[in-house]
Amino acid sequence: MTYLQRGTAKFHRANWALFAGGFVTFAILYSTQPLLPNFVKEFGISPLTASFSLSTTTATLAVFMLVAGSLSEAWGRKTIMGTALLAASVMGLLTAFSANFAALLVWRVLLGVFLAGLPAIAMAYLGEEVSPNSLGLAMGLYISGNSIGGMSGRIITGMLTDAFSWRVALAAIAVVSLLSSILFWVLLPPSRNFHPRKLQLGKLTKSLLHHLTDGVLLRLYGLGFLLMGSFVTLYNYIGFQLLAKPYSLSQTAVGWIFIVYLVGTFSSTWMGRLADSHGQRKVLWIGIAIMLTGVGLTLIPWLWLKLAGIAVFTFGFFGSHSIASSWVGKRAKLDKAQASSLYLFFYYVGSSVGGSAGGALWGSYGWDGVVAMIAAFLLIAIGLSARLSAFA
Repeated sequence: MTYLQRGTAKFHRANWALFAGGFVTFAILYSTQPLLPNFVKEFGISPLTASFSLSTTTATLAVFMLVAGSLSEAWGRKTIMGTALLAASVMGLLTAFSANFAALLVWRVLLGVFLAGLPAIAMAYLGEEVSPNSLGLAMGLYISGNSIGGMSGRIITGMLTDAFSWRVALAAIAVVSLLSSILFWVLLPPSRNFHPRKLQLGKLTKSLLHHLTDGVLLRLYGLGFLLMGSFVTLYNYIGFQLLAKPYSLSQTAVGWIFIVYLVGTFSSTWMGRLADSHGQRKVLWIGIAIMLTGVGLTLIPWLWLKLAGIAVFTFGFFGSHSIASSWVGKRAKLDKAQASSLYLFFYYVGSSVGGSAGGALWGSYGWDGVVAMIAAFLLIAIGLSARLSAFA
């Protein structure tokens, strides 16, 4: 097999392409997250109902990733990923023109269908095309695109919502995503180690079930659920707290809080390298412990400590996710796209479950209830990671 090696032109092109793809995925997917308070006000709905603008998308994304990953085994990686990104950008634009909240949810559900074409396949592409000794770095750079996309999308949304409206904000995100999708098509090198198979649903279903019998993969899937469930819950509801008294921050100020995603851009790459040289489990433990420390800091009422806690939590999340996701690619010897699809299925189901459950806890117990749920998720994650071998 001929792999993409660190330092080569094609390695850099692939990284930039998947960086752009990750940017589009997170920018569009989480573009409504800072707008939940706006939806509550404009449509006269509860915070829990407003959170469905995110949780329905991630739930649909989770289900259709299993289909997209299987289709890519027969139809190839680049075609499905590129088409999916372009279609998702169009759905994002249509969301901006929603007549009511029900219509918004319809476009967001369709958005989840199309976005499913990138995440699992991108992980499989990296696992097949990148040299194993460069995979941690490549996966970290791809996830850096996720973090920058999520950060930029939220900051742009907050600023444009304050200056114009949430509709203008969502339309702007969609246009930027469309341009990034075109860049993805131009830069991504064709697959060299992918061998297409006939689309046989019976065999594909059997291989999915086979991955679920692997104890290491099952624990990694559980970690994906818990890590993402914690992350989305914190960011879904921190805005409600900071917009209210005693903080009374503006929508723009709350949007700029997502600048802390920059620490995730660094930690995903840095911790990926550490895991390559010092062992995945050890660095994964550290990442989860950092998350737990960060969420604990958000209980302190001083604004600067609360913001520091968000940054620490974000640093730990992106590093931990980088390690867990690349571990899946290393562990799965066959049908890598499906193994990655299953990881991200649990990852986004965790987003939907955690995000909605956090809304119920916010309504009943405030920020203390949200933090208690996140802490419980992370303690379980530490327990799962303790049962993983140092290298697998």
